[in-house]
Amino acid sequence: MKRNHLFIKIVAAILLVIIVLFITARLVNKAPSKELSASLQTKAIIDDGGCLACHNDPPKFPWYAKLPVVKNMLASDAANALKQINLSEAYTTLATNSPMGQVALNKIENAVTHQTMPPARFSVMHWKSKITKAKRESLLSWAKGHRLTFYNNGLAAEEFRNEPVQPIQDSIPVDVRKVILGEMLFHDVRLSLDNTLSCASCHDLTTAGMDNEIVSDGVGGAVGQINSPTVYNSVYNFVQFWDGRANTLAEQAAGPPLNPIEMASKSFDQIIEKLRQDKAFTKAFLEVYPEMSESTITDAIGEFEKTLLTPNSRFDKYLKGDLTALSAQEISGYELFKSHECATCHSGVTLGGQSYEYLGLAQDYFAERGTDITEEDGGRFKQTGKQYDMHRFKVPGLRNIALTEPYFHDGTQKSLEDAVSAMLKYQLGVSVPDNEIGDIVAFLKTLTGEYKGIPLTNGTTSSTRK
Repeated sequence: MKRNHLFIKIVAAILLVIIVLFITARLVNKAPSKELSASLQTKAIIDDGGCLACHNDPPKFPWYAKLPVVKNMLASDAANALKQINLSEAYTTLATNSPMGQVALNKIENAVTHQTMPPARFSVMHWKSKITKAKRESLLSWAKGHRLTFYNNGLAAEEFRNEPVQPIQDSIPVDVRKVILGEMLFHDVRLSLDNTLSCASCHDLTTAGMDNEIVSDGVGGAVGQINSPTVYNSVYNFVQFWDGRANTLAEQAAGPPLNPIEMASKSFDQIIEKLRQDKAFTKAFLEVYPEMSESTITDAIGEFEKTLLTPNSRFDKYLKGDLTALSAQEISGYELFKSHECATCHSGVTLGGQSYEYLGLAQDYFAERGTDITEEDGGRFKQTGKQYDMHRFKVPGLRNIALTEPYFHDGTQKSLEDAVSAMLKYQLGVSVPDNEIGDIVAFLKTLTGEYKGIPLTNGTTSSTRK
């Protein structure tokens, strides 16, 4: 009897401790004051949650991170967290209520909506980290308001103004004189060493702004090392190239002419010498620019590329309020596209081009690909040398995606079905029924827009031959 009595006392004491801890946790884990602005409320929740303990490079570990068992656990958590997102840049925008990147905004919103953050074992040690109902409502309200304030371009119908995707503009302001020169230069083979290739050779405007090859051929039969992306809508990319080595269209235009396995010119002086022999072109150029130089040549090409927009896709018409523009299957595909979190990274006007993302979050893409790792497989790492950037690539936009096969930086995915299945497998670790893949692909095909008022086509792709 005494043993039973002692056991009951121990159990009661344990239950009392648990109750006290539970009540204490609830008391200390309060939502921020509503007197704060929405962005400062969000900042306070991130502070309380200790999100930067793992989602920061380097992580901001608590004092107990040095303990033997905890040290390895936190290191593993931080490595996985950073593959998903580094929140440090997004965090700094909250104090000033300045625009947070669309992808970071989407990821925070998704984590709150699906209650995937913070991990339960983290909340055990950090009582203020758990997202309560009040905190969830605060965060979701902030996310909606932030998107409407900074990313609503006024083109979507009322019911679609808070969608992660917005219609593309018909045009953006440009200098028409520069555009005319830039279009001429874009198609000018004199930018290449042997006068055989132009920008349009790999970015053919009649074949959806790319060449449908796994990699492109350069001067003298040289073979490229990475898939050439479409040039259409590239003005909306936050950086250019898969590895982000160019910040602007003009910087991007300066690369291929001097690349030894692309256009192979020795210098822009060499290019300018050839162009100056064309008296009519030189006269026209100097009527717009004070001199002919690398910066003015690339500026003109960049100005032309700003005009390569493809608005008025069927999906744009749907977002603008024409609910008959999409079929039931295509609408289902869009909903699946969002529910599988594809729209987290493939968001904004061009459904992508706004962030670097790690390829192989759920499974090792490169190990399963079965071929040697190349320098280009390093992605952003190729430019920074930071381990954090290894296998991290600029997310491609999905406008006109049905016309731009093959897919991925290495051109390994031959069809949209292949690409969608691969993304679900390697980024989410899921396999979905064929009919869902078909619905998503049907939606993606609605993203084909118009160029100069004419529907974009590509007679060389298998997708248009079906």
